[in-house]
Amino acid sequence: MLYRSLVYLAGMLINFFGVALLINATLGAGFWTSFFIGVSDHLGFTVGFWYGAFQLLIIFVNAKLMKAKPEPRAVVPVLLESLILDFWLEFVFAHVDLSSAPYVLQVLALLTGVAIIGLGVAIYILPQFPRAPVDQLFLAVSARFNLSIQSGQTVVAVIMTSLALIIGGPVGLGTIAPMIFLGPVIQYCYTRAYPLYYKLHPDGNQVYEEAI
Repeated sequence: MLYRSLVYLAGMLINFFGVALLINATLGAGFWTSFFIGVSDHLGFTVGFWYGAFQLLIIFVNAKLMKAKPEPRAVVPVLLESLILDFWLEFVFAHVDLSSAPYVLQVLALLTGVAIIGLGVAIYILPQFPRAPVDQLFLAVSARFNLSIQSGQTVVAVIMTSLALIIGGPVGLGTIAPMIFLGPVIQYCYTRAYPLYYKLHPDGNQVYEEAI
């Protein structure tokens, strides 16, 4: 359990470091983050606060879509991710400003952010602990409306991007790039991290062989 928890936490830290880097590239942010930034600009409080507040609401939305009871375990990743996101944005990147940096450097920061997010997500899902409600929403939409997973994800992305635009969130290249590249990056990192995760497990190769 300790090993799985450490891997889970490491994945979250890496993931949200990438999110913070993507935001600070100032070329736009992911569709969810753009929306939360827009809400934060209008209503105050931190991006991490709104990230957590809306995800608590999404727990009940997911339950309604799936015609099931709300998943109480989903509160754990919500709290952790909210705190970690604010740690990177409010402390580590608090005095970082790439808005006046050369465009090439901004694009490089953006693409690096996407790559780091992909790595973080790949690590974060390895222990198979509860995932954040936003990660489950597109699955719930897909199941409720009989859509493919890709179509469900696209529906959620279009809706949230539209809402972010309406409230003035930072929609731009940083919103589009993750939609195009993040899936392949996660898949690439996951296929390579999966055997390593089990081989580094305290029980060694036996656990890996049982997993496959």
